[in-house]
Amino acid sequence: MQAVKQSFVVFFVFLYTTQINSFEEYCKIPTNLFYAFRKTESDICVANAKHSKYLHSSLSTWRFSGYQLLASTFPIDHVTKNYVRQVRDAIFSSVKPVPLKTSPRLAAISDEVFAELLDLVPSISFSKQFVDFVAGNIVLPGSFPLSHRYGGHQFGYWAGQLGDGRAVMLGEYVNQRGERWELQLKGSGLTPYSRKGDGRAVIRSSVREFLCSEAMHNLGIPTSRAATLVVSDDQVIRDKFYDGNMKTENAAVVLRLAKSWFRIGSLEILSQEGEINLLRKLTDFVIVQYFPIVNSSDPDRYLAFFSEVVMQTADLIAAWQSVGFTHGVCNTDNFSLLSITIDYGPFGFLEGFDPKFVPNTSDDEGRYSYENQPDVGLFNLDKLRIALLPLLNENQSKQMYHILNGYANRYKYMFMKIFRKKLGLKIEDEADEQLVSSLLKMMEEVKADFTMTFREISEVSETEFFDIITKNEISENLWALRTLSTHKWFYDWLKVYLKRSSFEDYSDTQRREIMIKTNPRYILRNWVAQAAIEKAEKSDFTGIEMVLKVLKNPYDYSEVAEKAGFASPAPNWASSLRVSCSS
Repeated sequence: MQAVKQSFVVFFVFLYTTQINSFEEYCKIPTNLFYAFRKTESDICVANAKHSKYLHSSLSTWRFSGYQLLASTFPIDHVTKNYVRQVRDAIFSSVKPVPLKTSPRLAAISDEVFAELLDLVPSISFSKQFVDFVAGNIVLPGSFPLSHRYGGHQFGYWAGQLGDGRAVMLGEYVNQRGERWELQLKGSGLTPYSRKGDGRAVIRSSVREFLCSEAMHNLGIPTSRAATLVVSDDQVIRDKFYDGNMKTENAAVVLRLAKSWFRIGSLEILSQEGEINLLRKLTDFVIVQYFPIVNSSDPDRYLAFFSEVVMQTADLIAAWQSVGFTHGVCNTDNFSLLSITIDYGPFGFLEGFDPKFVPNTSDDEGRYSYENQPDVGLFNLDKLRIALLPLLNENQSKQMYHILNGYANRYKYMFMKIFRKKLGLKIEDEADEQLVSSLLKMMEEVKADFTMTFREISEVSETEFFDIITKNEISENLWALRTLSTHKWFYDWLKVYLKRSSFEDYSDTQRREIMIKTNPRYILRNWVAQAAIEKAEKSDFTGIEMVLKVLKNPYDYSEVAEKAGFASPAPNWASSLRVSCSS
């Protein structure tokens, strides 16, 4: 990581190394010490097709695609027996899910995924056949179960072959919109890539993956999706915090979907093992299928492909930062080539703003902290660059460095674009960099809640802000702003913000409308997820249902959410919560 380390910890490094005693002194910082931003092409908007009127109410009429693209395109591991091994010259191994033996039952479904992506009536979930299907207990006609072989750099070091250690892709479904989705069971048992694991997942990690997949989608962040959650009474043993304290937990399975599960590690393993023909085949496939903007017959197509991945990864991480999402395990095997968020493990959302926040207790060195995510994105993209080198000539190899160097500008541009919007600002002004960074610095120093600080700024009118300045007091309901107001810069910052807002060409009401649609009121806080998990472990799934319903509309006020305290300070017990890679 050090070889390509640059400080993309936005606006923080200079602040951490400089003693600043007043807001006025802060505002005198030369703008050339802050990042420069370049304009980029306009966002490409893709209109959704009209929702299909026909939904399947029975699996007897629902079918996987008659043409399974992946199985038809790539070589499958010639060994068909399911045991842990090193695999060569293959992208996939043929593996069937291992059935859950004891009381598999449906804990949750995403109605939206059912209707919009899978063309299914949600009531189909009541049938035993459907539960058996999403539990991995039966394989439907047309299914071609596969587990994917990939490698990866884990915590900065090459880890060799990894692969789908507890996931089986059931097959590909093309819905009535013409969208192709890969359906995968996570927690479905042993595969050739399970290493020392049992291929299972437990309830706590499965609830978190199910809820966060849908929560991120509803926040507008590219992500894999989750259709169902099945729990069982099958017993598995886990050392939750790797401290020798082994415990028995119940197994669970999530049916998740993505346009593709290929990740940076998918190409790395082929490059590392010298399987260059297969590397070329997979890279060309990814370009043709998922990057139509790239001319697949262009001799420089790999440069164009890499450029797209660099830009899209920068955009994704800027989006993560904007909602305080911290992935927790940003290894190259967890970074999608399509720049969607995948593999939800020990993730977390910021509460009191702490740039060094690390949700994963297994990450002793804080490698994957919130503030490090932009740097980690660069590191992972550099590993993708290296993986593609066997496909390039000398001149193209040199150009890859220039493309990679564009990551910083793209990330910084997107970061500021989003954070301007979070503050209700549209016009670009060089001083906005200091406005945003000073707000974040104040939030850090007083540990103001990340989500609610931005949300409460969204909900307070200009008139109310002037009253706050005049009276030097803030309503108790605005608890995050009350915390922020304890910082000595707060009132000066607020005056500058109001003056800056006055330059915009829309009203204060419009400012608030924009901000409310940009700053969520509800996120999947760790304690919110934990409350749902503890209920689910007692076969009470109402907590999952309630959280899923609230997070479907995270920007809209909800009486249910307010009563549950989702927009209130965390309960005292939340401070003791810990999550790890054990799942």
